[in-house]
Amino acid sequence: MADTHFGFSSVPEEEKAKRVAGVFDSVAAKYDVMNDVMSGGMHRIWKASAIRQAAIRPGMKILDIAGGTGDLARKFVDLVGPKGEVWLTDINESMLGVGRDRLFNEGRMPKVALCDAEKLPFPDNYFDRVTVAFGLRNMTHKEVALAEMCRVVKPGGRVLVLEFSKVSPLLAPFYDVYSFKVLPKMGELVANDSESYRYLAESIRMHPDQETLKAMMLRSGFDKVDYWNYTAGVVALHQGVKI
Repeated sequence: MADTHFGFSSVPEEEKAKRVAGVFDSVAAKYDVMNDVMSGGMHRIWKASAIRQAAIRPGMKILDIAGGTGDLARKFVDLVGPKGEVWLTDINESMLGVGRDRLFNEGRMPKVALCDAEKLPFPDNYFDRVTVAFGLRNMTHKEVALAEMCRVVKPGGRVLVLEFSKVSPLLAPFYDVYSFKVLPKMGELVANDSESYRYLAESIRMHPDQETLKAMMLRSGFDKVDYWNYTAGVVALHQGVKI
């Protein structure tokens, strides 16, 4: 069995999924609070921009992968209307449970599935849009997952990947201090879990930069890929189009 990275550590591929599951089992209950604290609320702006770029219309079929607590799916349900179809999916049962309960309690009723992004249980050419926000970096075989997203989206459809990326060199020293000193301390104070947030900071550094991810998406079957940097490259939105 080949090795892969878990943050800055090297672990067997089969072990990474278990470790990532442990991280998200630990942070699920405080995930939304921590997102607000550690990004200063910016994650809401980044997600809103991704939703606008997706250009959702009534009646569309939308798949939200690694949708967790449902920030994107809740908007998609409203945008597609009663004739549309929204799937909220995640590989982690704890995170998916939080999202499912939250949306159902709000009267929003997406379809919900516990599934692995590397083995999507959907037919070819089914969805108008596929989204994944802050989930790709936790996947063991990213190109396999991207190829699956390409497979299930319709010709003319779009796949949108919102993820932490490579920051501007001017910002990098401050970002490193924040990531490795401040963020774990926040995790300890707010969620009583510094190690999970240390892993999240490390996983961001191990994720492909903007151009590398673009190349990965093209190799995975997309015909056209563009990306936009947010907040000096702290986050990037990649859009893959299947012709």
